[in-house]
Amino acid sequence: MTQTVHYLKDYQAPAYSVANTDLYFDIHDRYMVVRADLHIQPQQPGAPLVLDGSAELLSVNINGTEVEDYTLADEKLVLAQVPSEPFTLSVETLIRPSENKSLMGLYASGGNLFTQCEPEGFRKITFYPDRPDVMSVFTVTITADAARYPVMLSNGNKVDGGTLSDGRHWVKWADPFAKPSYLFALVAGDLSLTRDTFTTASGREVAIEFYTRAEDAGKVDFAVQSLKHAMKWDETRFGLEYDLDIYMVVAVGDFNMGAMENKGLNIFNTKYVLADSRTATDADFAGIESVIAHEYFHNWTGNRVTCRDWFQLSLKEGLTVFRDQEFSADRIDHGTCRIDNVAMLRQHQFPEDAGPTAHPVRPAFYEEMNNFYTMTVYEKGAEVVRMYHTFLGEAGFQKGMKLYFERHDGQAVTCDDFRAAMADANGFDFSRFALWYSQAGTPVLDVTGRLKDNGDYVLNVKQTVPPTPDMADKQPMMMPLKIALFDAQTGRPVAFRRPESDTAQTEAVLAVTQAEQEFVLHGVGVPVVPSLLRGFSAPVHLNYDYSDEELSVLLSADTDPFARWEAGQTLYRRAIAANEAALREGRPLPQHATLLKAFEYVLDADISAGFKAMLLQVPPETELWADGENIDPLLVHRAREALLDKLAVQFKQHFMALNEQSAAKEQAADEAVRYEYSPELAGWRSLRNICRAFVLRADPDHIRVVAERYAAMVKNMTHEWGILSAVNHNPHDTRNQLLAAFAEKFSEDALVMDKYFALIASSHRNDTPEQIQTALAHPKFSLENPNKARALLGAFTRNVPHFHAQDGSGYAFIAAKVMEIDRFNPQVASRLVQAFNICNKLEPTRRELMKAQLQQIQQQSGLSKDVSEIVGKILA
Repeated sequence: MTQTVHYLKDYQAPAYSVANTDLYFDIHDRYMVVRADLHIQPQQPGAPLVLDGSAELLSVNINGTEVEDYTLADEKLVLAQVPSEPFTLSVETLIRPSENKSLMGLYASGGNLFTQCEPEGFRKITFYPDRPDVMSVFTVTITADAARYPVMLSNGNKVDGGTLSDGRHWVKWADPFAKPSYLFALVAGDLSLTRDTFTTASGREVAIEFYTRAEDAGKVDFAVQSLKHAMKWDETRFGLEYDLDIYMVVAVGDFNMGAMENKGLNIFNTKYVLADSRTATDADFAGIESVIAHEYFHNWTGNRVTCRDWFQLSLKEGLTVFRDQEFSADRIDHGTCRIDNVAMLRQHQFPEDAGPTAHPVRPAFYEEMNNFYTMTVYEKGAEVVRMYHTFLGEAGFQKGMKLYFERHDGQAVTCDDFRAAMADANGFDFSRFALWYSQAGTPVLDVTGRLKDNGDYVLNVKQTVPPTPDMADKQPMMMPLKIALFDAQTGRPVAFRRPESDTAQTEAVLAVTQAEQEFVLHGVGVPVVPSLLRGFSAPVHLNYDYSDEELSVLLSADTDPFARWEAGQTLYRRAIAANEAALREGRPLPQHATLLKAFEYVLDADISAGFKAMLLQVPPETELWADGENIDPLLVHRAREALLDKLAVQFKQHFMALNEQSAAKEQAADEAVRYEYSPELAGWRSLRNICRAFVLRADPDHIRVVAERYAAMVKNMTHEWGILSAVNHNPHDTRNQLLAAFAEKFSEDALVMDKYFALIASSHRNDTPEQIQTALAHPKFSLENPNKARALLGAFTRNVPHFHAQDGSGYAFIAAKVMEIDRFNPQVASRLVQAFNICNKLEPTRRELMKAQLQQIQQQSGLSKDVSEIVGKILA
């Protein structure tokens, strides 16, 4: 298959702008007629007018005269001759939403109509310059049967409407802010409305409207309150106020993404709107608050200022992820939220950076834009924004944000424009920082430290950026390295002075800019343990030859939560690596005395429950092998499981006691909030769930006791999910009975059934492949629903013993599903096939098994460009 490659270097400004776009939707039972009146202003008179589109074209006219001289091929409508003065182009198309299974463009779900236009879905609706740098003021008129489609929504404010004599009605929406086509939205159907209001800092009252199925209306209150918290926070922290009269959120169960920030009309996956304590876990509640905030924050960082082209996607996404991370940290806890951010980055983005699909935060080229909604663009992009904040501090960062909006409000701009605003507002040289946007790969810092005879402490930092498929030779990056020093004997912070200052300090941000640098800290005087990369100040791998004893000092004494957590994670990684070596060589497993002592300290430490729960979590396999070669996944899995088994048996009594302590803390809470979501109680419940899992691991027969007490133990979904997760790998038939009862109890709740399918697919039990086949035929499962596909198939790709089965059966199963899904939803298929990114890092036998499946996918007739691009990169 020949693919069209798009290059950043080839960017050209649009030859035509669209000052106003007037859309008319005439909705019927099986089809819809769309008329688009585009008020076009030539920027390059004489150039052909090229419109993107894949809908059925009915007519084209200019200034009221029908046009017949055009070409239509490869989803491009080209008019070679158009007026050199401003003119109106009218395009009429026909679309069939019920036949659209890709869930891009305008599609039907549950008898209602929804849109998803980012990045290139608008062209499925009409013919248009479907690119983010063409910004237009939209008005939208919708006509439909009043009984079937009582609700008809679009962007902006409702300005008119009425009833017609034939049982139909109409409505007109106007968005006063110019926007690109990817932010267009339309919803029509029979939906239930939940209303609220928010009063802005300037005193304006904004209507808040949430639309759901009638049966889901009781589960939106938390999302509504989360939105109001986000609106208030953005005013307080960033000085940004909402700019329309109404803010609408619509929840739909069939959605490729988490949510979409369409101006004034956000369309959400139900997963990130619907919640009550019976059906949603604490993690679900936190996720809803984060995503609600993320889409709201896009109103300024993405909508008011958008990206010039899709290469700049991280301009809006990385910045907005940073903003939603800061919101969550301010709402919950900065230390634990930061650790959550880092854990996600390491588990998902670091492997991406080390694999065949590695790309910079701002890619230099792409074949299919849908494939670049990646962890690199979002999460690493957020880390890039965070580094600005670390260098400049909160006040300097806010000065940069203010200048960014002053310069670019209402514009489509680039990552360089954001960097320039940060630099110019603060007089800070960020020229070398531009490399973060153009170089892929995770930098490696090799650090050594020594105490000189004169009492100065010297840190030597060597930086390397590994080669990636797109670029072999890299330049040193500019990054902040936040450090502190702790007394090697007492664990107390040690003050020092930088050469450029006479002021003593206990923490500093070092600017790493070269391949090798030496940093001198004056006046230290005593042996110290350096605390490096505090707060994870840069997205890098850091190597420092800590002794186990030094790591124990940091774990117990460091004042930075991330640094404490990282010390524990390093001890875990070392222990698992030692287990792996022993298993490979047939030796007895090590005793891990230092780790066991550190683990016991954590169990007994007087720290918050949420932080303790994090410290007790062992790194997952994907992080353990992220930079490995010749990987034997089952060997890594066995090594990790052996460590977990040892910890479970060694500290079983501790876990039982800690579980009881956590239960008592929850029981002591006010009755009104005892089983509802709150960050403090979420910490205790998280700790309980970890303790339960360890107890069940130490004593599998304990499942009988759990089953007997199950009804009394389950007070909310966090409890229920924790218990089921703890028993999920258990070989006893009681596990099957508990899961079956769970599925029966929640058979009518689609989101809880997703949890059931995820449990089935993630179990290490020997009968998991057979249970997955049964789940595929379950009446509540549909491969066409992205949430269901992700729950069952996505979870299976993370199930190490089964996905990486020695006979290759796991690879064959997923390959077959990729090909099946690709026929109707290439986006979901391309996400799923990325489970094969590890292919070239596997040991030879599995590598060949996985390659054979990739080759079979590649040979599939009619393969989408989404999947073809990913497979081609892996096999290259």
